[in-house]
Amino acid sequence: MTASSSLTDLLHAAVTAVGGSERPGQVTMAEAVAEAIDGDAHLLVQAGTGTGKSLGYLVPALAHGERVVVATATLALQRQLVERDLPRTVDALHPLLRRRPQFAMLKGRSNYLCLHRLHEGVPQEEEEGLFDPFEAAAPSSKLGKDLLRLRDWSDETETGDRDDLTPGVSDRAWSQVSVTSRECLGASKCAYGAECFAEAARERAKLADVVVTNHALLAIDAIEGAPVLPSHEVLIVDEAHELVSRVTGVATGELTPGQVNRAVRRAAKLVDEKAADALQTAAESFERLMELALPGRLEEIPEDLGYALVALRDASRTVISAIGDTRDRSVQDEDAVRKQALAAVESIHAVAERIVEGSEYDVVWYERHDRFGASLRVAPLSVSGLLREKLFSERSVVLTSATLKIGGDFNGVGASLGLAPEGIEGDDLPQWKGVDVGSPFDYPKQGILYVAKHLSQPGREGSRSDMLDELAELMEAAGGRTLGLFSSMRAAQAAAEELRGRLDLPILLQGEETLGELIRTFAADARTCLFGTLSLWQGVDVPGVNCQLVVMDRVPFPRPDDPLMSARQKAVEEAGGNGFMAVAATHAALLMAQGAGRLVRATGDRGVVAVLDPRLATARYGSFLRASMPDFWYTTDRNQARRSLAAIDAAAKENEK
Repeated sequence: MTASSSLTDLLHAAVTAVGGSERPGQVTMAEAVAEAIDGDAHLLVQAGTGTGKSLGYLVPALAHGERVVVATATLALQRQLVERDLPRTVDALHPLLRRRPQFAMLKGRSNYLCLHRLHEGVPQEEEEGLFDPFEAAAPSSKLGKDLLRLRDWSDETETGDRDDLTPGVSDRAWSQVSVTSRECLGASKCAYGAECFAEAARERAKLADVVVTNHALLAIDAIEGAPVLPSHEVLIVDEAHELVSRVTGVATGELTPGQVNRAVRRAAKLVDEKAADALQTAAESFERLMELALPGRLEEIPEDLGYALVALRDASRTVISAIGDTRDRSVQDEDAVRKQALAAVESIHAVAERIVEGSEYDVVWYERHDRFGASLRVAPLSVSGLLREKLFSERSVVLTSATLKIGGDFNGVGASLGLAPEGIEGDDLPQWKGVDVGSPFDYPKQGILYVAKHLSQPGREGSRSDMLDELAELMEAAGGRTLGLFSSMRAAQAAAEELRGRLDLPILLQGEETLGELIRTFAADARTCLFGTLSLWQGVDVPGVNCQLVVMDRVPFPRPDDPLMSARQKAVEEAGGNGFMAVAATHAALLMAQGAGRLVRATGDRGVVAVLDPRLATARYGSFLRASMPDFWYTTDRNQARRSLAAIDAAAKENEK
C-alpha cells in the first residue's frame, strides 16, 4: 500500500468507477483481505449478496502489487471480472497507484480453438480412416453449420476462447476443433504453434498482475504437479463453497466401454498386431463385465473385474510403449494421430492402474446411465489433505462466498478444505481467520422463511400430493413470480406436469430450453414460474418483483445411494465423528443457503422462501440448517405466508400501473 493512497481512497475510487456505492461490509472485507495478504495469512470471508465482494478483494490485491490469481466457479463471474470490474478498477486506481496493473483470463487448453485441428482435420477412428469433418459433415446439418461457422469465426476471433463465440456450438462440434492438454502436439512441434490461441493466453497470463481462471484449472494445477498457472503470491478463490466439488470432479477417474473401444481403434493403426489384439481382448472382457454391472459402491473389487482391469492396464502399458517406438509415414498427419491415440490409451491405463492399486483413500463404484450405459468411477474419499498441502503452502489464500458459515461458523467448510478448527495451532496446520462481513440487506424485513410444518414428511417415493396442493396455493397467492427448486429432476417434472393442468400460470421447466433462455423468460414476465434442479439453486440472479417466492420441495440431502457421499459419511463415523452432520447435513445446508439467496438480490426486493419439508421445523438438525440461511423472519403459519405473498403481489401490481 502506498503512503499517499490509503485503502479507503482506493476503494472509494474503484466503487465510484463501477457506479456503485460503498457499503460497510465491503470496507470491512477489503481491510481483512489487505491484512491477510500483507501478513501472508489465510482468510475465509463470508460476504452476503450485494456486498460488492469482487471489489472487496480486487482493490487490496491490486494495491499489494504482487501477482494474484483469482479462481471462480462460474463463467458469469469470470466475464464480470474481466469485462467489467477489472477494466474499470484498473482505470480508477491508475492515478493513485501510479502504475497500471495488467490482467488476463486463463482456462484449460480444450476451451481454446486449435488451429491444427481446424486446418488439418480430426484424426478419426472409423473404418474409413482419416477424413476432414468439414468436408464430411453435410453443410445443411446442424454439425455442418456449426463447423462452417467455427471456420469463419477463426478468422475473426482474437482469443479463440469458446465462451467468446455467440451463439455457441454443440459439444460435438467443438470437439472437432479443440484438443486436451494430453492431445496437444506442443507449440514447438506444431505448424500452428506461433499462432496458437492457448499458448497466447498462457503468455498473456505470464505478463499479467491479475490472472482470472476457474476452479477446474486451479485443481489441475494442484493435482497434476506440472504448473499450469504462472507463479503467484496471492490466491483468491471466489464462489469458494463450490471448490471442493470442483476439485473432486477433476480428481475423479472414469472407465466406460465406449471410451476403451475408442482408445483401441485409435491405437490399432499405430502398433503391431499382437499389442493391438491384447488391448482389443482386454476391452471386450471389460465390456462384457460392464453389461452386467449394477449401480453402487464396490468396497472390494470383485475378482473378475480385478482380472479385467489388470489386463487393461498391462495391455495399455504395452501399447503406450509400442506407440512411442514405431513410426509410420503412411499415416496422414502422423504426429497428431499418435498424440491423440497416446492420450486415449494413457487415460485408460491411469484409471485402471489406480483402481487395481486400491488406495484406501479412493472410492470405487459403478454407475448406470439410461443413455450412455454403465461406467466405472473412482474418486478420492476426501480432497481435504490435497487442498491443505497444495493450496495453502507458499502463498496467501483468500476464500470468499456468500455461503461459508454453515450452522453458524466456518469450521465445517474449513474442514472440507483441510483446515483445522479456527485458532487451533500446529506445525503443519495452516493458520486462518474467518470473517463474516454481513449483507447490506435487511433480511428480517425483506424476507420470510416459511416452513410448511403441517405437511407429511417426504419419503423416498410417493407423489406428495399435499406438497403439490400447498405449492399451488402459494403460487396463486404470489400471482406467479415463483422459482421452484427441486431436489431431483423427476420431482421438478412431476410438479410442472401437475400444476400446468391446475393453474393458469406459465410454468417453465429446466431442460425444455437452454438455462440462459429460461432465466431470461422468467425474469421478463411476472406471472411466469420456473422449476428446476441443482443449477437453479445457485445460478439464478433475478432481482425485482418477478421472483418473490422461492420454493424448496424438500431438504436437499444427498441421495442415500450416492456412493461417494455415503463413503465419506461412513469414514467420518469410523473416525468417531458425526457422519450425518459432517457430510449430509453440511451438503444440504450449503445448498439451502444458496437456494434461499435467490430471493433477495437488491435492497427493494421482498418475498418468501417456502420450504415444503416439515423436518426443517421439527428435526434436531433443523436449527443447524436454518442457521446457515439468511436471517429471514421465520414462521410455520401457512395463512401468514399466503397473506404476505398476496400483499407483496398486490404492491407489485400497483407499482406496475
